[in-house]
Amino acid sequence: MINIIWVAMTVIGIIFAMINGTMDKVNEAIFLGAKEAVTICIGFISILVFWLGLMRIAQDAGLLEKLAVLFKPFVKRIFPEVPSDHPAMGYMLSNMIANMFGLGNAATPMGIKAMEQLRELNGGKVEASRSMVTFLAINTASITIIPTTVIAIRMNYESAAPTEIVGPTLVATGCSTIAAILIDRFFYYRRMGRRR
Repeated sequence: MINIIWVAMTVIGIIFAMINGTMDKVNEAIFLGAKEAVTICIGFISILVFWLGLMRIAQDAGLLEKLAVLFKPFVKRIFPEVPSDHPAMGYMLSNMIANMFGLGNAATPMGIKAMEQLRELNGGKVEASRSMVTFLAINTASITIIPTTVIAIRMNYESAAPTEIVGPTLVATGCSTIAAILIDRFFYYRRMGRRR
């Protein structure tokens, strides 16, 4: 569906530009956008390599395992139907910790693995389990302590204080995570009430 929306917007924009005689501005915007995209990607590489390297050092030093142990009781309460020794729990914890440090690219493979393990726990059913829905809601909201991607963008555009976004990001993602959990629980208990 999203592909149809993007294609429709592109086609409508091009037709509108042809009618108004502004195709030269559309071509200029396309090439300028492509140039900026490459510049931003190259800027991201250095920041992501730095943070991924730090995450690797933290993993080798055992810091991630300690963080996982610290968060495990909390995560266990959110996902009561996932056994604490199941691989899904480890993948979910790793995904959440990577998201906390703003490493969405590093978190994605762990999130996919977590979903695969949760699907196995669900008996391979097509319908999403309670844990799968909850994990998706939390992963989408993802509380972020250090928004590395946003900091990288701000550094690329020569912001005077690229890290001043940390506080507002922490507040915003904290609120979104709490809201995601509350909404998830609301719909879960409402569905359970209807089944009775």
